[in-house]
Amino acid sequence: MKSEATGLPAKKGMVASIHPLASRAGVDILKKGGNAIDAAVATSAAMGVVAPQYSGLGGGGFILIHLSKSSETIAIDCREVAPKKADASLFKRRATAESSHALGAGEVEEHANRMGYKAVGVPGNLAGLSLALEKYGTMALKQLLEPAIGLAERGFPVSRRLAQTLANNIDDAVTKGKLYPATGKIYLKDKETYRINEKMINADLAGTFRKVAAVGADAFYQGEIAQMIEGDMAAHGGLITGEDLENYRPIVREPLVGSYREYQIFTMPPPSGGGVAEIEILNILEEFNLGKLGHNTARSIHVISEAMMQAFADKSRYIADPDFVKVPYRGLISKSYAKEVANRIDLGKASATMSPGDPEAYRNDTVHFSVIDRDRNVLAMTESIECYFGSGVTVPGTGFLLNDQMHDFDPEPGGINSIEPGKRPASSMAPIIVLKDGEPFMTLGGAGGPRIVSSSIAVMTNVIDFGMNIQEAVSAPRFHSQNDEINLDPAIPESTRDSLVKMGRKLTVRDVIENEWWYFGAVQAILSDRRTAYVEGAADPRRDGEAVGY
Repeated sequence: MKSEATGLPAKKGMVASIHPLASRAGVDILKKGGNAIDAAVATSAAMGVVAPQYSGLGGGGFILIHLSKSSETIAIDCREVAPKKADASLFKRRATAESSHALGAGEVEEHANRMGYKAVGVPGNLAGLSLALEKYGTMALKQLLEPAIGLAERGFPVSRRLAQTLANNIDDAVTKGKLYPATGKIYLKDKETYRINEKMINADLAGTFRKVAAVGADAFYQGEIAQMIEGDMAAHGGLITGEDLENYRPIVREPLVGSYREYQIFTMPPPSGGGVAEIEILNILEEFNLGKLGHNTARSIHVISEAMMQAFADKSRYIADPDFVKVPYRGLISKSYAKEVANRIDLGKASATMSPGDPEAYRNDTVHFSVIDRDRNVLAMTESIECYFGSGVTVPGTGFLLNDQMHDFDPEPGGINSIEPGKRPASSMAPIIVLKDGEPFMTLGGAGGPRIVSSSIAVMTNVIDFGMNIQEAVSAPRFHSQNDEINLDPAIPESTRDSLVKMGRKLTVRDVIENEWWYFGAVQAILSDRRTAYVEGAADPRRDGEAVGY
């Protein structure tokens, strides 16, 4: 066994992330004696350097931790919040025939909820990681930021996916770079986007990390960085103030707990709708013998799609910030509710549509990375700055992009997910930890908006129902269904597609080879084998990721 292995079983620990350099940063911390929480801080910071289109200090997310010694599982909500000056009438909408109060329904004038200063929610990434480190880590923040500082200062080769997202997303890259000079300074080279393997340096971000390393998270939320953010916001009509930053707090929440077959599932509660949807889908699927139906057959795709349709209908209707709205999540993840839904599924015919259920009757681009250490502590974190390159805004001198998470609110007043000061927008992000007999079995999570749910379900069922190893489970062709349409990987055979059409399904085949490689999201996962005491990691081939162990 090599001291460091990629794509191979490892004995002592492993990090699976969206970028090889981020995974190696985390593994280096594990080698130095750090635990999973320490490694997560280093991994997240490095991702903010080498995969800035997805994540960074300007974003937020959800953290799930399982501590082996105490058998405790902790959920930390470090999702962004709406600034104090924000309200439900913040964004003007164009007239649309679409129904109101649907997430993303209609168009906001000038795309103001996804581009520019008003699109930015108060970032929570650093606050969440700092809380996790303070409570459960073993190393100093200064040491954990060293890998990210080195990458930002010395530079790193631009990855295939970073080059593609820069080149292919004009609105989200070049245009934003031209509109916001501090962003263009970093991501444009001679007025052109960077190409694969060209070296990118971000000296401003290295400087920001040094300030955080010296002072801690207070540098960001109360000190010099906070002042820089507040000043730039005030100069450009933004809403975030120094008071918003100083008052930001991550929230420790009770994780959602479900079960599937003989496995215990831990995931994020609301405002994550992804966690509720995942457990609801698994509960419905538990009523069927997927193994007998077969992997990616017309019947298994049909059954899983029906479960997805119901879960997404419920998610859209019921999920919001539980500190502002009563969320009936216990009903949604009830086995009785799932059985009632499963009994309505016709194995030979597609449902025309799915309406939200009555859970009250049953009351009893984004990145993910997974870490496991020598003591089998596990951490799963999903974080995001929302759209590619977030809001496009980089505060001069800071080196990091600010999120556009205001885009995740319903822009129309009166809905459960409408904008309110201090409110957290609903999200599909949902890190997952799976236990078997009380011990870690699998940790995973995904990127890709609502496809986080479908991709995570695919990986779990591929392992549990179809007997795949973890890399096979992550790499296998996928499908996604939120309504009466199924989006399919072209690797799913034409004969299967024909059978689905006969069942009444509408199909869209996604060109994942060239133009739509991003569509089915990306999963980073680790599987723990108690028989051999080894762990195996898998990085999604749909991104640039790598699983690194030692």
